[in-house]
Amino acid sequence: MAARQNYSAGRQQYARRSSERNSASAQMYVYGNVVTKPAYEPRRHEKSPERPVKRTSRQVRRNRRQALHMSSAYVVFLTIAALMALIVCVNYVQLQSRITSRSKNITAMQEELADMKEENNTKYNAIMDSVNLDEIRDKAQTDLGMVYASPQQVVEYDNPATDYVKQYESIPEDGVLAQSDKNSK
Repeated sequence: MAARQNYSAGRQQYARRSSERNSASAQMYVYGNVVTKPAYEPRRHEKSPERPVKRTSRQVRRNRRQALHMSSAYVVFLTIAALMALIVCVNYVQLQSRITSRSKNITAMQEELADMKEENNTKYNAIMDSVNLDEIRDKAQTDLGMVYASPQQVVEYDNPATDYVKQYESIPEDGVLAQSDKNSK
């Protein structure tokens, strides 16, 4: 305590001397381009007096100790919960990684499909442009002797079973190949 009083007394004397110096230097004229800055010191705040310590009852202290104490079952429960949370987080990150890689794979396949479709359309258009149906008809009629069918040669028929024909036998004169249950009713 005595050291503290001596220290604060020394500080007060220093503050008085520096204020005297500052007032004297404020009246002096300083030559040159460098002006010394006055030394300012922050004010020291005195500590507030300490509050008296209240004595707590034995029951309050026991309750506080019990509140701070964790049982071994609670520690095990917290450890298991933390491990489960860690496992869930790791699985979530792995799932996100798989989703991202599959998304990139799908994007690459879609680009490949678009390229193949474009190439296929280009080849199809080139083939269609190279085929001239008038030229083929003229060549078939003149060189190969093709003639159009006469109306007596055309036989129309109803095929109720399917919408396409596979001819394994002759087509009957009446034009009906087969009867289905739908048409007979």
